[in-house]
Amino acid sequence: MPGNWRRTIAEFDAKMGCRARHEAAPSRTDRTHVSNGKDAKPATLREVAEAVGCSVATVSRVLAGDRPVGPELARRVQEAARELGYLPNQVARALRSRSTATVGLVLPQITNPFFPALMREVERALHDQGRALLLADSADDPELEAERVELLITRQVDGLIVAPVDQERSMATLAKAASRVPVVLLDRSVDEVQADAVTVDNAAGVRLLLEHLRGLGHGRFWFLGAGAEASAAVERRAAFQEWAVRNAVFWRVELGDFSVAFGRHCAGRAVTAAAAQRPDALVCANDLIAAGALQRLRELGVSVPGELAVTGFDDIDLASLTTPRLTTVRQPNRELAAEAARMLTARIQQPGAAARAVRLAPTLVARGSTTAAAQSQLGTMP
Repeated sequence: MPGNWRRTIAEFDAKMGCRARHEAAPSRTDRTHVSNGKDAKPATLREVAEAVGCSVATVSRVLAGDRPVGPELARRVQEAARELGYLPNQVARALRSRSTATVGLVLPQITNPFFPALMREVERALHDQGRALLLADSADDPELEAERVELLITRQVDGLIVAPVDQERSMATLAKAASRVPVVLLDRSVDEVQADAVTVDNAAGVRLLLEHLRGLGHGRFWFLGAGAEASAAVERRAAFQEWAVRNAVFWRVELGDFSVAFGRHCAGRAVTAAAAQRPDALVCANDLIAAGALQRLRELGVSVPGELAVTGFDDIDLASLTTPRLTTVRQPNRELAAEAARMLTARIQQPGAAARAVRLAPTLVARGSTTAAAQSQLGTMP
């Protein structure tokens, strides 16, 4: 090698532009690998280096992204790797960096449309950080949740984002997990676990709905909520009761689960209740309950909102497809996901930092299930 023999291969490559000017790069037809050929094998790092005219060490650094290089060199290396079908050895990379660039996400109920929508935003936020997502569904079962968390940890994930099943029964699982890997609680919290958490302000969301209904002249409320002890269910129920004690003419709480079937059942009971206990508004703890209630009320010929108003919570896609369209509270999914990803990165970088809790504000979305006027109110429509 000409010049100072201590000059590194990478420095020599950079100075020479990785290939002497009189040398031509191999044409595509000269290359032995094709990325979409039936019998093609992934190219090796050496073959990428030969195609570009650089050393293996330089190409490795470019693809790893851990050393600064010129933009033109980076472009040429990445283009050659793509055309040749080069696949990096993720296992070797993980061993070198002590990071798999993967994050486990554990959700409580994948059949609830709110959670797939939230998952999509989490995946986007992690992708922007160069991380991949491994998904697990705990099916609202604390024992299954514990199994899923353990499985993800054994897969060497860099951290976990978890929407806990239950405040009490998820505690031991999450406390143990947080002692082994970085953990962020999403949408739901567990107070006794020392982990970062990002949630929506559920109490503020319920108050938005109730003040909206009171402003329309409603004073007789049934709250249709979940009997589970997940923090979101508990906070929405408690917020309703606190407000109703001070402001409602009449109120009642019905507890079941976050399902369409439960909403249908309660709507039927509300319509047939004695006059003294009959509501003029159903305040539902999520949009699935509200959708079920609207469906049953329509079957029974009950005018909504003329005879009975209905509200939901979450603003899933279904909320704008019901008849009438559902007044609800919108959770800021993108912001929740972005904050969870930021928290996880901060926890990975500073594992000993104090745990943080962030609450984001929800937004009232007024539609036709509470007032026909909402159909023409620009600014209240999604």
